[in-house]
Amino acid sequence: MTDRPTAVEPPLAAMPTTRRAILLALKRNGSMHAHDLAQHLGITVAAVRQQLLRLSQDGLVTHRRDPDGRGRPSHSHQLTPAAEMLFPKRYGDLTTELLGYLGGPDSQEVTELFEHRRQRRLAEARSRLVEMTLDDQVAELTRILDEDGYLADVERLDDGGWRITEHNCAILSVATGFRQACSSEIAFIRDALPGAQVERVAHLMDGAHVCAYEVHA
Repeated sequence: MTDRPTAVEPPLAAMPTTRRAILLALKRNGSMHAHDLAQHLGITVAAVRQQLLRLSQDGLVTHRRDPDGRGRPSHSHQLTPAAEMLFPKRYGDLTTELLGYLGGPDSQEVTELFEHRRQRRLAEARSRLVEMTLDDQVAELTRILDEDGYLADVERLDDGGWRITEHNCAILSVATGFRQACSSEIAFIRDALPGAQVERVAHLMDGAHVCAYEVHA
């Protein structure tokens, strides 16, 4: 292949070499035919079609039939929206940069932006938590956090409370530079559960490998 090397990051880096090469080729070119991919990668068309089938089954590649012409119908292949998530994204870096232009971590403008985010999340959460028991609210809030990318789960404690654990920080690069991210998170959880006391018992920013919150009625 003549293309310059491309920086590859997980989860793309964890994929088999040929599948990764096909995804990278489609990313660069937009769409390609199987025989063009075979020539590009230096493998057989049959091998390419086998990998394309697996990628299609995984929801990463789709195809469309080319306009009718003479001979056997041909298909061009392209990435699905789901495949785009495999490629490196720098949203956190961009957000951190933009927040820096507002004056940095001590800026009142930055604090107000995080407050707007908290209020938006709270309004959406309350619409799902209304008229639930506290037990159900904790379970539903955990689902909301999980949907937001925090890889959250909840367990019942021996004293009757709950522990909500966030195994991933969805905004880690921002939280590292702006303390408002963490204070906004615990304020969101507390306001979403007004009938409970919420205490943070583990914090990524303090060296823990998760963020965890204990909830008691």
